[in-house]
Amino acid sequence: MKKIITLIIALAASFSFAQNSVEDNLSAKTSTKNSTPKADELFKRMWYKEAAALYEKEFEKIDKKTTDLINDNKEFIRLLERAGDSYFFNTDMKNAYRIYDRLISNYYEKVDPEYIFRYAHSLEGVGKYKEAKQWMKEFSKRTKKGDDRSGNFNQNEVSVEDILAIKPQFILHNLSINGEYSDFGPMYYKDKLVYSSAIDSSNYHTRIYHWNEQPFLNMYVSNLNAIESDVKNIGEFSEKLNTKYHEATLAFSPDYKRVYFTRNNYDGELVRDSDGTNHLKLYSADLVTKDDVATWDNVKELPFNSEEYSVGHPTVSNDGKLLYFVSDMPGSIGATDVFVVDILNQEGNKTSYSKPRNLGDKVNTAGREMFPYITENTLYFASDGHLGLGGLDVFKSSIIDEGNFNSPTNLGAPLNSKKDDFSFIIKEDKNRGFVASNRDEGKGDDDIYSFVRIPLADEPKEICEQQVKGYISNAITGERIGNVMVTLFDEKNQKIASTTTDLNGKYNFDTTLGCSIKYKVEASKTGYGVKTKPFTTDSKNGETIVPLGLETLNELIVEEQGLLKIKIGIIYFNLNKSFIRNDAGIELNKIVVLMRQYPKMIIKIESHTDARNTDAYNLALSDRRAKSTRDYLISQGIEANRIKSAIGYGESRLINKCANGVTCSEAEHQLNRRSEFIILGM
Repeated sequence: MKKIITLIIALAASFSFAQNSVEDNLSAKTSTKNSTPKADELFKRMWYKEAAALYEKEFEKIDKKTTDLINDNKEFIRLLERAGDSYFFNTDMKNAYRIYDRLISNYYEKVDPEYIFRYAHSLEGVGKYKEAKQWMKEFSKRTKKGDDRSGNFNQNEVSVEDILAIKPQFILHNLSINGEYSDFGPMYYKDKLVYSSAIDSSNYHTRIYHWNEQPFLNMYVSNLNAIESDVKNIGEFSEKLNTKYHEATLAFSPDYKRVYFTRNNYDGELVRDSDGTNHLKLYSADLVTKDDVATWDNVKELPFNSEEYSVGHPTVSNDGKLLYFVSDMPGSIGATDVFVVDILNQEGNKTSYSKPRNLGDKVNTAGREMFPYITENTLYFASDGHLGLGGLDVFKSSIIDEGNFNSPTNLGAPLNSKKDDFSFIIKEDKNRGFVASNRDEGKGDDDIYSFVRIPLADEPKEICEQQVKGYISNAITGERIGNVMVTLFDEKNQKIASTTTDLNGKYNFDTTLGCSIKYKVEASKTGYGVKTKPFTTDSKNGETIVPLGLETLNELIVEEQGLLKIKIGIIYFNLNKSFIRNDAGIELNKIVVLMRQYPKMIIKIESHTDARNTDAYNLALSDRRAKSTRDYLISQGIEANRIKSAIGYGESRLINKCANGVTCSEAEHQLNRRSEFIILGM
């Protein structure tokens, strides 16, 4: 997988199909001479993409020779195995199938049964389920009882067709936060979602890990929307926990005061075992509050970690007493198994743990079991050791009694696909959750999907969703108001979304909401009082219309053609004069009082004349009147910096037909003789 095996393969060698041991054993059976040392070194370091490219170049050289030269060549068989594995371990099933098909077609009797198993998986990965079924049965014949996968894959009791026929019970939605790199490992954190991502930014571009040429993984946190169908990224989950290497897949104690997380074996630098492998380890951290600031501190390595094997991917039981995880430690049945420990003496720094216990062969197989998630009665996990649709599939196993689980059940399509499906979490009471997958229709590498689960006992029901829209108008005049900020809140007063009205006063939230749920909208705009309105979405699919009426903060404040103005009586001047008369002062004093009431109010003054007299004369006269008006306001105690400008425009902005040469009544001319006080801010 370029994907989660990115976290598993990429984070630790021993979580990658245990290939260090498996590949060496298989190679020993078939190799007499190593003709591709550089490619093999890259393969050993798990730089699969680069290794595959070198193996392909070797094929080009060999294919130019006659077929007779390679028919019984053990080195050529080894080359096919390594090339196929380079693609297989990077979840490039199309190319893995191409290479394995050549290997099995020509050297079936000479290859280890493990390659029949991988060939069958690659067939599933390209959608060839009928052929995959045949080769899975062949794998069972070859291994007999030597590998418990033979029983799981013989399809005598359950077949691929049975899994494909499972009644669909999941509706998936690709999250908006997914990018071209790997996003996976979702986990609930209070009312938020934490997840792992290889976000490509300036902070990470120099640290590319070569398993699939992506940035190192760190943990991020997002807000969930009202119906938990999508998220909005907030940022890093914890700068304290994120290092320059991999951090991923985490779990919390029930009170959210402790976090368990997966990290490279890292102590200032990567620590490797005797074979040069850097393993995964589990760590814990506690939420510490100091000076009203909460941070994750007291990072500790868990006592059952080792330099020689990997431990990771935690999940905590609902009562906080059990910690499940994945490991390839001694006592593992397969490549990676699910283990559990008791969490003991949970008193601050005195926490201790029991010895790890393997969950047994009901859950674990000779393949890979990964990404456990425990609920009250059910264990969910990903596996390629139980019969599935290709790659990792998600399974569930019910708890029979303490420490015992029943036989796992495949959750079927569309949750599972022909690629890798993993990192499953769910809120059982809501039948909603999240899962990760590298399926072809994703945005990039591993993507996180939200899902709705429809219980199999019920007929599929239409998912009820609502869009909220409406309009904002003046509560007095009914005039629609543009550029109003409209914010949507849930019943707990948590902000969900915000938008602004268009020129016609209309708004529309892009966020999809649930039906029959209480929300409220809040509308605000400079010069207007804030208005909130609670509402409940409709009970059927569709739209909920929520109109609001706003009132200006003062009856003198009005909005005209998108501009907020102070509306007072007409300011009269003597003929051809600009000084402020007593009657004009009475009107201007209303502005003085208003500006004292709102000390942050900033205005500009515009004065206009009618079209009588020359253009130049009118322009000069209006400008004198504008500045005389400004000076009067300042003389009454208004700070000069609160009047941004005072400009006269003469007859250049007539509001009716009364231009030069047009006969108009005195009343019509009077409409053009006006002073305007435009509010710029408050």
